[in-house]
Amino acid sequence: MASVHESLYFNPMMTNGVVHANVFGIKDWVTPYKISVLALLYEMTASKIPLPERRRLNKLILPLQQGPDLTLGQFLKTVEECCPQTAYAVKRRLREMADGELRDMEYFFSILPTPFTAFDTEAYKTSVVGLFMRHMLLAYNKLSFSQVYKLYKSLQQYYHSHYAKRTDGTEDTVGDRIDKEELDTPLHESELSKGPLSQKQAEYFLARQAYLLKNDENKALKPAALQEELNNMLKFNPDFAEAHYLNYLNSMRVQDIFLSAHSLLHYFDRLILSGNEGKSNGDEGYGRSLRYAALNLASLHCRFGHYQQADLALQEAIRIAQESNDHVCLQHCLSWLYTLEQMKGSDSAVLTEDSVKMAAHFCLPYLASLGIQSLVQQGATQGKTAHKLMDALKDTDILHWKHSLSELIEISLAQTTSIWRMYGKSTMALQQAQLLLNMSSLEPVNFGVQQNNTEAFTVALCHLAELHAEQGLYSAVSEILQHLKEQFPPHTQHAKLWMLCDLKIQFERHMNEGKYYLAEPLITAMSALNKTEGLYRKAQVLKALNRTTEAYSILQRLQVHCEKAKCTEIVIRVMLSTAELHWESSGFFTALPLLLQALALARQHHLQCLASEAMLHLAFTQLMLGVPKQALSVLHEAIEPILAHGSVMDKGRALLLTARCQIAVAGFRPNGQGQADLNVVVLAVDTLNEAAAYFCKLNCKERLRDIHYLQAQLHHALGQTSKRNKSAMLFRLLDQELQSPAPPVYMRL
Repeated sequence: MASVHESLYFNPMMTNGVVHANVFGIKDWVTPYKISVLALLYEMTASKIPLPERRRLNKLILPLQQGPDLTLGQFLKTVEECCPQTAYAVKRRLREMADGELRDMEYFFSILPTPFTAFDTEAYKTSVVGLFMRHMLLAYNKLSFSQVYKLYKSLQQYYHSHYAKRTDGTEDTVGDRIDKEELDTPLHESELSKGPLSQKQAEYFLARQAYLLKNDENKALKPAALQEELNNMLKFNPDFAEAHYLNYLNSMRVQDIFLSAHSLLHYFDRLILSGNEGKSNGDEGYGRSLRYAALNLASLHCRFGHYQQADLALQEAIRIAQESNDHVCLQHCLSWLYTLEQMKGSDSAVLTEDSVKMAAHFCLPYLASLGIQSLVQQGATQGKTAHKLMDALKDTDILHWKHSLSELIEISLAQTTSIWRMYGKSTMALQQAQLLLNMSSLEPVNFGVQQNNTEAFTVALCHLAELHAEQGLYSAVSEILQHLKEQFPPHTQHAKLWMLCDLKIQFERHMNEGKYYLAEPLITAMSALNKTEGLYRKAQVLKALNRTTEAYSILQRLQVHCEKAKCTEIVIRVMLSTAELHWESSGFFTALPLLLQALALARQHHLQCLASEAMLHLAFTQLMLGVPKQALSVLHEAIEPILAHGSVMDKGRALLLTARCQIAVAGFRPNGQGQADLNVVVLAVDTLNEAAAYFCKLNCKERLRDIHYLQAQLHHALGQTSKRNKSAMLFRLLDQELQSPAPPVYMRL
């Protein structure tokens, strides 16, 4: 289920737009790159450009002005992608200046439109273009003659370094190769500075990277590259607070607890020592930094599972917030308090309800919605009915749409998907997942970011992958997982979700195909991501390999652990697996109490999928105890939800068991003794054909071998010699291919 506590992380860079940097070895305003941008703006004002291309160029203006200096190759490639005609005009303008004389550059500055007179163009004084031109003209007019000459020479070097020529007039292939490498470098990677950045460049770089880390981590710089850039930045200005905070976010990506804590503390130290908040807010600004520093430290320790340290930091934040009478900070603290209790496995329902009431009282819709979503998550695990949970989510959705809280809308849809999936309603889960994936973001999208890299999207895609795998659609599964791998590389924070999903799908596929030797190595990787899932899968493999004692020992330990942790789904699955172990020793009577307990628990928590599986086990036990009519009655109750929402494997097993019950009710005996009801036998053959179609989808050869064995016997009883021979031949081929002794058909569900 999608977690909601990830949304509680306080991000000062997102809420405070002030950048506290002063010293960065500031460069002069007029540079060859800025002249290139100026040439682009001049061509935009002086020539007629089609409307779609002009729109693309308009979107490009601010990133080019505010971003770090690009090489000429990167600059021209960027402009050419928007408007090739304008890129050619800019290139021609730069060539006239670089290949001409100093007076050609002087002439270019003299023909620029004056911002105070250009009323009908983009260069008007209040426009972005006009302001930039004005800055450039003022800076250029202040240059001395020697500085103008140096600027001209640097422009020539800037231009000719891109178009390097050999002495014999042929193009320099090495230069061309370097230029091609430059052009192939993505723009966000070209931000790595070769020297000190100006203050505005540093501000732009930090804002861009922080935004990308929040909204599309895959497009941000790689952790190592970003770390190197931040180290260079802090070398010139160690007191740049926001650089320390970005360092903290970057360290969190790679789960570096030491560096993340170190950077976080440095951020608040610099923020307090610089006096930026204190200047505007007096002592209040100083206290605000302290309490939010403690709150962020608590969230950091929560994320790494250091609950004791998180509790101490949280208590400190609460104490300072109470002294300052800061109700907003107290609400954040209360939200983290119930989250911390929930992570420790304690019942936090009362704390959560108090948090929701107080957040509503202080008009904090974001925190109120988070609290309700947390209550819904707790209610789902405690067995609340679906309609109550959906009503609660519907009320929060109204709040989300009213306040345009798109992040919480995504979490709500992901939670709904998880709840329907948990309750065994795969069709509804599929619908909700598709709704989330096709939803347009309400947030403004900058830097070409796509709003599909959040935890909610990861959860929805993982559910989609598992739902397709359950239906045997493995080609679609590979496409979904490939997209997840591209969108969430292994170093990103949500990658663990798809890694575990991928391992579970592979494991189930190998187990269905009877390839236990391929399933066993996956257990180690699965245990590293989720110890509980790993232990359960290990017991499954041991049971399949007939290592009953070891499997039983693991299942008992797992049941005790899951009962303490209140993992109801795993508890039920463990009970069903334990019952299967009893079957192997013909302990069908001892399996009955376990199965009834599992069925009661599944119904209590409204887990329809697990309830149906428990009923299948119960029907099989009744069949083995010699009461096939009662078993068939139980199956008739269970088979409808299985065929509607169950996996292909469950459908095949249910139909195979139904056929066996029909055979038993018909009085059929393999040795031909007694008189069998041939009508029921024909019905059983049809049921077996349906089951075989499902098992074929999963390439489940062991089950198909069982079906062909039964079909051969039934066709023999019906006198259908050709069909009997065909089934016998298919059984023989599969038996030779599997090269393993077939367990008795009647001993397996």
